[in-house]
Amino acid sequence: MKTKTESKRQAILKGAAEVFREVGFERASMSDIRARIGGSKATLYNYFPSKEKLFFEVMFQAKAPELDAIAAALNPDADDLKKELLHFGQSLLPALYSPEAIAIRRLAIAELGHSNIGKVVFEGSMVPMERQVANFLRKAMKRGVLRTADPETAAIHLLSLLESELLQRVLLGVMDSVKPEAIRGAVRRAVEVFLSGYQRR
Repeated sequence: MKTKTESKRQAILKGAAEVFREVGFERASMSDIRARIGGSKATLYNYFPSKEKLFFEVMFQAKAPELDAIAAALNPDADDLKKELLHFGQSLLPALYSPEAIAIRRLAIAELGHSNIGKVVFEGSMVPMERQVANFLRKAMKRGVLRTADPETAAIHLLSLLESELLQRVLLGVMDSVKPEAIRGAVRRAVEVFLSGYQRR
């Protein structure tokens, strides 16, 4: 029964991806998707309660395991915290600036005022990442490597600093792609600023 349920979920995602590619997010409807995959509308809504959540899953399902793995690889017991943060940032930014991830962000911004996809994207991608990073920082604080502070706020500061140099340029198309050396430089400077504020003296 579990296999059949996952099989159905994947069939919905596949059909929805086809519809979104053909007509775009705005013109696509749950009725179009239901017609593509067959079955009842109730079944479709049982798996995905809104078009926004379905679109997010279609676009993000390949990226979510990668982001989870990047955050899960953070080792709070690492001897060299700076090295650990540099490795994290240099793994994270290429994933966040992939064409798929940028397409999701751009759509979320474009649809503000028309749908709640911005909230769906934030809750589905940024909230889990912030939570994992906060747990890592909390443990580092308990070890005395970082000064005691609110770990959730510290996580927001770290993630924001990592994207501070490049995000607007990528979102607005000033940069078509981000070169590895640009990522290395941005990450190094972000980690240095973060540690200057949070590292225990």
